[in-house]
Amino acid sequence: MQHARGSLGRVVDNLGATLLDLVHGDLDRPGDISGVVIHDPLDQPVLSPHALVLGVGVEAPDQVAALLRSLGRQHAAALVLRAPVPLTDEVRAAADEAAVAVLGLSRGAPWSHLSEMLRSVLADGDVRVDQAESLGGLPAGDLFAVANAIASLLDAPITIEDRDSRILAFSGRQDEADQSRVETILGRQVPEWLSRILHERGIFRELFRGDQPVVIGPIPDGRGGATLPRVAIAVRAGDEVLGSIWAAVPGVLSAERTEALRESAKLVALHLLRFRAGADVQRRVRADLLGSALEGGAGAGEALERLGLASRSLLVLGVALRDRDDQGSAAAVHDRQRLGDAFALHLAAIHPRSAAAAIGDVVYGLLPLTGDKAGTRAERTLQDFLDRVGDRLPAVAAVGPAALSLPGVAHSRSCVDRVLRVLREGPAHRRIGSLDELQGEALVVELRDLAAARGDEPTGALARLIAYDGRHNGCLVETLRAWLDAFGDVVAAAESVFVHQNTFRYRLRRVAEIGRVDLTDPDQRFAAMVQLRVVRVGSTLEPPTDG
Repeated sequence: MQHARGSLGRVVDNLGATLLDLVHGDLDRPGDISGVVIHDPLDQPVLSPHALVLGVGVEAPDQVAALLRSLGRQHAAALVLRAPVPLTDEVRAAADEAAVAVLGLSRGAPWSHLSEMLRSVLADGDVRVDQAESLGGLPAGDLFAVANAIASLLDAPITIEDRDSRILAFSGRQDEADQSRVETILGRQVPEWLSRILHERGIFRELFRGDQPVVIGPIPDGRGGATLPRVAIAVRAGDEVLGSIWAAVPGVLSAERTEALRESAKLVALHLLRFRAGADVQRRVRADLLGSALEGGAGAGEALERLGLASRSLLVLGVALRDRDDQGSAAAVHDRQRLGDAFALHLAAIHPRSAAAAIGDVVYGLLPLTGDKAGTRAERTLQDFLDRVGDRLPAVAAVGPAALSLPGVAHSRSCVDRVLRVLREGPAHRRIGSLDELQGEALVVELRDLAAARGDEPTGALARLIAYDGRHNGCLVETLRAWLDAFGDVVAAAESVFVHQNTFRYRLRRVAEIGRVDLTDPDQRFAAMVQLRVVRVGSTLEPPTDG
């Protein structure tokens, strides 16, 4: 039976056998999957109708039955559980009553990989490809349909991979391949041991250098067996290598099938380009809508309506890479794109009605408020994301105050920007914050910008100390800064600059004498602290002329 492109049946058709199995229920319910949502027992999300829910960690039959009944009230399409699914009479009855299908995720398949593959299967709906548009007789951008078509032509299970050997799509009949292919599908990546051997044998170099199929003989799998032979071909668009097609074959391909593989590579290139173009268009559209909503101008209300977030209390989140020296380089641009894609995926998995997009060098997220302590849960969401990306994408994150109106959304975005500025320039261990915690530091940063824009230079006592240090190679400014930072604790201040306490006390007396400053006066101390934090302190100044 042919299932609709965004339907539950199509999901199981494309990911079945290797990743997903129908355990109980009906795959033919009308309607497309509206989103993929990870179930959180501590913060249950509000689902859009016909959502696909990932029941991570839900194992006990009574938990499964209770969750199914809850999903039925929200009109979810299906619940995915880790196999073996506890299909008791209670679970069957709950699934039937809720009209929610139950699917089983294969052992060894990470939930994160399933989430990404599901979004890949459903991505053509996300980018709003015209249902009538086709390439080579197949829906434009539908790589799973393309993989199945190629598998039929070659009579062999197929994978379509990107340049880094990550799985973009695969055909049915993967059970006819070998264990390494199963590992590839489950991990969404060619196993490291197999990739290493292919590199050592020069297979990738040969594959990406030409446009002809490459035959790979059996490779020992380290378990006493060997892989099936493979035939692979690069997928190209002009000089650019977009990826590759891999067929697990029992023997040598005939001339007709070899030619079919060459022609298939051209078709896959068209689909990859169409999919990439559609994704780019959708990304720009969402970024424009989110930008309009965050600016709070005349178009904000319509933008929120189109994003499905109108008439709701909202939270603004922001993530950004730490400041780096090569902001305009291709590597920095690529990293920002990766960060944006990863953050959008992370938010969509937890908050089905969220919106996320990169605007400039910041990736913003807009979330509907649900329940008490929404800010705390948002910070936990950000922490989970930063833990996921780790040091591969060194990022910082901010959460804005709750926005209860259109102007409030723009204000929340402004707060996020101020916090991100502080975090990006601050110590590496501090990665998440809000304006409630960092307002003082944000004000200092903004005062520093104002002083720099006006060209302010140190004056008064600080100017005299800088000039003295410049003439005598002194360290009076360092002494004053250490003493103020230590709240007047001479012992701690002396230790911070690695001098004896008596030496520090002598220098502090010289600060008062040369700077003509009364360190017992709180106003003068505060003025010195502000200058040291805000005004650029040059290496040398001419002696001041104020006497």
